[in-house]
Amino acid sequence: MNDTRATAEAAQLRHFSASLPMLLLRAREAVMVRFRAMLKAQGVTEQQWRVLRALATRPTFEIPELVAATFLLAPSLSRILADLEAAGLIVVGPHKTDQRRKVIRLAERGAQLIAETAPLSEAIYADISARIGAERLDALQRLLEEVEDALQTGDAVPAPAALDKTDPGA
Repeated sequence: MNDTRATAEAAQLRHFSASLPMLLLRAREAVMVRFRAMLKAQGVTEQQWRVLRALATRPTFEIPELVAATFLLAPSLSRILADLEAAGLIVVGPHKTDQRRKVIRLAERGAQLIAETAPLSEAIYADISARIGAERLDALQRLLEEVEDALQTGDAVPAPAALDKTDPGA
């Protein structure tokens, strides 16, 4: 047995394919593969669509709010916003009371894209629902929200003392 495998087995790691992060990534990929052709046909990337969908939920966002809503890094979001603005899908303007802050909203063209894409997106959701069952899809969505709520403590779990390199006994 090679040293790498022996190390993993000695650490009693669960199998890689059974790790929660990998299960979630594989499930995400299985879902997103159904949406990619639709997004490509609409001329937007997955990340651009994520921003447009967030903007469709309320009249305006500021950049930090969009970062939080879309789970995009600020530098990536800045590039995406520039591309969406150049395409006429969003409007980026100054904040009413603080010129240093920017406010982002859907442009009319962006709202039209959302309206045109909504039936296509809902058809994909209907297919997913038919494949796994509407009740199971609802239960999955609720469970994922519960997992997020339960694990969103604001801080990462501290490393056990045995792994803490600052521990003098380590």
